Amino acid sequence: MTVTEQLSALSSILAQSGLHSLFQPIVCLSERRLLGYEALSRGPSNSPLHSPINLFAVARQAGRLTELEVACRESACRRFSEQQLDGKLFLNVSPESLLEPQYQSGRTLKLLQSLGIPPSRVVIELTEQTPTDDFQLLYNALHHYRDMGFSIALDDLGAGYSSLRLWSELRPDYVKIDRHFIDGIHLDAVKREFVGSILQIAKASRAQVIAEGIELAEELAVLTEMGVDLVQGYLLCRPQEHPPRDAAAMLPNSTTADVPALVDESLDLSALLNEQPAVSRDTATPQVLEAFRRQANLNSLAVLDERQRPCGIVHRHSLSDVLLKPFATDLFARKPISRLMSDDFLAVEISQSLQTVSRLLTSRARQRIEEDFIITHNGRYLGLGRVIDVLKLITEQKIQQARYANPLTLLPGNVPIQQCLTRLLQQQRSAAICYVDIDSFKPFNDIYGYARGDEVLLCLAQCLNDSVDPSRDFVGHIGGDDFMLVLGSTDWALRLQQLLDDFQKQCRRFYRAEHLDAGCFIAHNRLGQRQEFPLLSLSIGVVQLHPQTCAELDAGQLADLASQAKHHAKDLSGHSLYLIDTAGTPAQALSVSG
Repeated sequence: MTVTEQLSALSSILAQSGLHSLFQPIVCLSERRLLGYEALSRGPSNSPLHSPINLFAVARQAGRLTELEVACRESACRRFSEQQLDGKLFLNVSPESLLEPQYQSGRTLKLLQSLGIPPSRVVIELTEQTPTDDFQLLYNALHHYRDMGFSIALDDLGAGYSSLRLWSELRPDYVKIDRHFIDGIHLDAVKREFVGSILQIAKASRAQVIAEGIELAEELAVLTEMGVDLVQGYLLCRPQEHPPRDAAAMLPNSTTADVPALVDESLDLSALLNEQPAVSRDTATPQVLEAFRRQANLNSLAVLDERQRPCGIVHRHSLSDVLLKPFATDLFARKPISRLMSDDFLAVEISQSLQTVSRLLTSRARQRIEEDFIITHNGRYLGLGRVIDVLKLITEQKIQQARYANPLTLLPGNVPIQQCLTRLLQQQRSAAICYVDIDSFKPFNDIYGYARGDEVLLCLAQCLNDSVDPSRDFVGHIGGDDFMLVLGSTDWALRLQQLLDDFQKQCRRFYRAEHLDAGCFIAHNRLGQRQEFPLLSLSIGVVQLHPQTCAELDAGQLADLASQAKHHAKDLSGHSLYLIDTAGTPAQALSVSG
């Protein structure tokens, strides 16, 4: 297609309103509800400019980017209004269009007013495709949006030319992590570290994180475990002209909540549930005030919609602050509580684990300790939970974990390992139980000293953590150079190969040059004789557990099998794996590289 034909096609699309608006849901996991929809634009299906990449590239080259973006926004807002979609509408805006001299400020607000959509329901999503130099002008433009009541989102965090500076300068309400860092995050420790850092920065800057581009259930499980609460992607729903409205129906059957925990987590939040009555959104403000007066220890009241689902929350301190203002009592005397409630609340399903709720609470920069959160069942109100109760239970668990943790690596010790194996058998799950031992470790300690030996143990602990899926697997430290892995992931063999490769590479920094060159070192053996020992390697005994064999074993027998497999692996030279299958398949030594 020639340039002239492309420009002609663009002109036709703009003149004839030939744009199609699609909507992709953004789901809040903890509340199993829709936060809203991102609006995405396409050209006519029979046009070479159907693809948004081609469409916007041609508009940018033709100097008509602002015109196209305005047309996209108008189409999206009208379709959003016509379908009466719930939640927020995310509208994409490029910085370069905001900075163009012909850009007309206030046009979007007038359009929304004509459609009856309040600006508080609209998020201006900044998409960065080209470098942005005039930060002050961009800052002024976006704060103009914010002053009108819009929220601000920063798209593709980590992919743009200056996205971190934009985050620092603009302090958006939402940040979207670029798809690159989500793709395969369950297999990549570096990506998990990146996302973890983003969550920490978001907490400090009072922004909410949205993970976009999720395509695999494994990616969703890891993100959920890490505390990411807002998600979108093909796994949940592709962009559609008529998007679904039920968030629970979009979530895959197998998420972190469906995978029984191998670590010691509370199965649900029953112990935290306070069955406090709630009020409807039409309840008069004086009635709510009276409820707080009657119960001196009542910190919060949930506000429910017609379907008994939370739509807001009223906190005692916030209500008091509002009503202390001049004339406030008279002003709100006949108003419903919906005029004063906060829609910034945390609602979690009772099936969520204590750890998940703790992560969600700590990721909310606006959460105060005296502000309760809402507990639901299938989206319907059950009661309230107190932040202080979560902190107490988490503290008790941390003390319990520290009591049995290995003092060097801080990994769970023998008691938690036994508990993990017991839970595994009770849940009748498939898993690979792996006993990991370092070869030549005692003579290495004799040559290099115990301080360097401790460095090797810490290195192995890190390699073990990097090789697992934290939502499905378990890492423990039996003692000395003996470790235990319980891998619930189906790709356990690949993970063990990654572990062997990583450990071999990481260990190179611990040897002297002459030992590296020789590929061995000389030390005294257990009989006091000088002997040549190969460089450090791992022997891994693996027990493959099947659901049908769980009833035949207890935790002690399972641990003994893993120990037997490890001893067989140590009879092999170099990095080695030895497999015992509980289904009766003959034991075998598995080939490994390196």
